[in-house]
Amino acid sequence: MTFLNSAITVAGIDIGGDRKGCHLVVLRGREVLCTINSNDADFLAECCCDFGVVAVAVDSPCRWSSSDVGRAAEKELAKERIFCFATPSRERAATNTSGFYGWMFNGEQVYRALATTYPLLNDARYSSGRVSVETFPHAITCAMLGRDVASAKRKRRQRRQLLEDSGIDTGALKSIDAIDAALCAFTAGCLLFGKTRAYGNAEGGYIFVPTLSGVF
Repeated sequence: MTFLNSAITVAGIDIGGDRKGCHLVVLRGREVLCTINSNDADFLAECCCDFGVVAVAVDSPCRWSSSDVGRAAEKELAKERIFCFATPSRERAATNTSGFYGWMFNGEQVYRALATTYPLLNDARYSSGRVSVETFPHAITCAMLGRDVASAKRKRRQRRQLLEDSGIDTGALKSIDAIDAALCAFTAGCLLFGKTRAYGNAEGGYIFVPTLSGVF
């Protein structure tokens, strides 16, 4: 059995800036229970509790870098030719005047709101209990389709198709942000059944992506 054939409830959160907000999608098996857009981190955490979510996967760095050259997880992804932003130190992000790192600070607030009920998984494998983890939709797509097939230009179609191929009804997912949140939730489900790979280490945080074997 996989989580897609179970009654286990999982969630994904796509983190955006203040204007776009954060998108939450809750899945129970193949059913989309809700899709919410909000800037209120506490509200998003409460929604997860209300729906009985077991694991939450978030598209945002779970830790700041201890230097300004990125974290181990990002370096490992880069070695596999999977591009992602290099997370700076918190101090560097705070002094940036462009506002680019605003979404990372929003992610920080979401992890903080989740921490009491969904503590960050600080191990490469899930064992038990409610947890939150970091994931990355582009890396999910690369894992499922292959690096040479995954395309940023075709991400809306490709990522929606990945969900539909798993039997998830994507009719309620009206934006790429909601689609990405659903992919995050998909990864949270894979985590619970031991079907993820962890990039990184405990110090810099892990990025979890699904493995192909046994996901469906």
